[in-house]
Amino acid sequence: MTGQYTHTVDTKGRLFIPAKLREELGDTFFVTIGMDGCLSVYSDESWANFMEKLSALPYSKTKALRALLANACKCEPDGQGRILLPAKLRQYANLPKDVVVIGSFDRAEIWDAQRWTELENEALSSGDLEAAMEEMGL
Repeated sequence: MTGQYTHTVDTKGRLFIPAKLREELGDTFFVTIGMDGCLSVYSDESWANFMEKLSALPYSKTKALRALLANACKCEPDGQGRILLPAKLRQYANLPKDVVVIGSFDRAEIWDAQRWTELENEALSSGDLEAAMEEMGL
């Protein structure tokens, strides 16, 4: 998934998911805690792959992911393309209103707009992006 989209969370906790991402995510998808303070959004297929990887691991390795699984929710966009983000997930990712939804490999991520701007600016100015591309031979 790719792209970057700016939206707002409404007073009821609903967020519009861009049509392009909805096409890639499908009719239903999973939203849960992500890395670095964002929310991760998985299609049914990527969620199934993720769960398959987890089920192959010993319990001692997967117990650290309890909070991720306990806070996962299955979402189905309404007729206007909005999903309801549970209050606990909005609080975790500090999503009071302005958000950025980005495509990120096999999932989408939902970020607080200010936090995303800071991370993006750092990535673009620090040289880390170029170093990572070079390390991968790109």
